[in-house]
Amino acid sequence: MAREPGRGRRDRDETPEFQDRLVAINRVSKTVKGGKRFGFAALVVVGDQKGRVGFGKGKAKEVPEAIRKATEQAKRQMVRVPLREGRTLHHDTKGRHGAGKVVMRTAPQGTGIIAGGPMRAVFEMLGVQDVVAKSVGSSNPYNMIRATLNGLTNESSPRMVAQRRGKKVADILRTGDEAPAADDAAEKAEA
Repeated sequence: MAREPGRGRRDRDETPEFQDRLVAINRVSKTVKGGKRFGFAALVVVGDQKGRVGFGKGKAKEVPEAIRKATEQAKRQMVRVPLREGRTLHHDTKGRHGAGKVVMRTAPQGTGIIAGGPMRAVFEMLGVQDVVAKSVGSSNPYNMIRATLNGLTNESSPRMVAQRRGKKVADILRTGDEAPAADDAAEKAEA
């Protein structure tokens, strides 16, 4: 079976649905016999703004090549995060990686993204519109992004919890007022 020229893996990867955000560029040097050789390391966050996000890092002699490598790695390492109403998190969560710790909280509509630097890039690429986040500890962008993704991967929707517990979503989402009233009625019926 003959393949069309130019219709390989590259065409599949170049999907316009993903947006990327450059978070950090470091100039790194290697000392060799004749002096120093400089290179660049790039940190990129990629997402579809509909609940999928990933990050990647790339190193090369030139900045554009480092960014390209980082973007390709980010597309390969994407994770899906459930969002409430497509705009915020389902519940408050914490993430950790090394000395980097982050706290992420749900927020009412209109709050916006209250988060710093690397965390903001992750939330924007994820498609979160309302969130309050705080970084505690390391301010290293690599650790902050890893800690943020660690917390986001622990995020679970009511549907996921109901499926795991073998219940209906309505049972999981029942408010605190309804449950005790039902228990009291059952206790009175027994007495």
